[in-house]
Amino acid sequence: MTATAAEQAGLFRQPPFRSFFAAHTISQFGDRISELAFPLLAVLVLDASPGQVSVLTALVWLPNLTGLFLGAWIDRRTDKKRLLVAADLIRAALLVTVPVAFAFDAGTMAQLYAVALLTGAASVLFNTTYPAFFVLLVERPRYLAASGALSASRSASTIAGPALGGVLVQALTAPVAILVDAVSFLVSALGIGRIRPALPAPDGRPDGGPAGTLWRQARNGLRFTLGDPVLRAGLGCATTVNYFTFLAAALLVLFASRTLGLPSGLLGLALGVGAVGGLLGAVIAPRLAGRIGVGRSIVIGGVVFPASLLFAAVADGPLWARAGLLGTAEFFSGVGVMLFDVNLNALNAAVIPDGLRSRVAGAYSTINYGIRPLGALSGGAFGTWLGLRPTLWIAALGGALCVLWLLPSPIPGVRSLDDIAVPEHPPGALAEAGDGAGR
Repeated sequence: MTATAAEQAGLFRQPPFRSFFAAHTISQFGDRISELAFPLLAVLVLDASPGQVSVLTALVWLPNLTGLFLGAWIDRRTDKKRLLVAADLIRAALLVTVPVAFAFDAGTMAQLYAVALLTGAASVLFNTTYPAFFVLLVERPRYLAASGALSASRSASTIAGPALGGVLVQALTAPVAILVDAVSFLVSALGIGRIRPALPAPDGRPDGGPAGTLWRQARNGLRFTLGDPVLRAGLGCATTVNYFTFLAAALLVLFASRTLGLPSGLLGLALGVGAVGGLLGAVIAPRLAGRIGVGRSIVIGGVVFPASLLFAAVADGPLWARAGLLGTAEFFSGVGVMLFDVNLNALNAAVIPDGLRSRVAGAYSTINYGIRPLGALSGGAFGTWLGLRPTLWIAALGGALCVLWLLPSPIPGVRSLDDIAVPEHPPGALAEAGDGAGR
């Protein structure tokens, strides 16, 4: 058994991590179903245009622009678990409204827009809280193993999730498929609610968090993110690749359905079978990092992830060839994104001080995820003006340029997380806020 496999086995012997892993996996499966069902509902039932589909995608990610201040607020609180549970319950309640409305023939694009925006806001709450909760469950030496295990579960969901979603849409309609996602959030909330994580040491404030104004704390998180050479390069790279891949993400279901002519069931199967690459990428990411280094693995993933869209862009011919090339694109994209995400997430966790985790996550998501609505809207515009296939070419080639952020940075030279010193609060980062809010 390799060191990484042994570390992951040790993680699953810990009930808190095991419970979180199960909740995370179930929720991820539900998400993959909704990611297919939502645009199919818009395209097949409401006859949405490319512009409308891109707006729907953009609204999911628009709330990330609030992450800078949300992260500062979360760092002030010790009840991280309650925030995660609340985010899951809010998303479940919102998603239930979709099948109810369509059951009474009252579903509209306006409702889908509203649900997309509000569930996106709840997702920002969850994702911004998650890094601070993660370090309460996992010890520093196991960051890479834990990141790999969680990413593997996300990848596994992309194997069965889209295929199941396609079957549900075709057999039971898209609103029923969305109801399955709502149930998955309820199960996730129950799983996280059972966890009893270690609590950070109080620092003397009534809420247990850092002192100072919300604006000052948000500014500190942004300043640290942009000032650290590792975080700055990783953020620039991730933001670039997110912009270009979301040119395609906003239109991929529409492209597969209308241009490639794939029925819902085959579309889900192509995405699911192709996403085996994501699981493979999550499994090999820690091992590849051990062989060639964490930094070089991030660089390779940053190229393979977006460039794989070229397979979809050239898809043509008989039905099996079109579905196969779409699956190939998803396969290699899945490998690339996991090589990138698993290693970069672990590296970020190693360089961020504990007391700044949610603030840095908020700053990171404001920029990194905040660019996604712009990418989605740009995809709708390009798809309308240039066509769907040329937009995929632009997304693939432009996204691969993300590595220009990495090459002059310290990241390619990082061999392992042991090369990174245990982070401490940088001078002035918290002093301006009036305390030393470490754990």
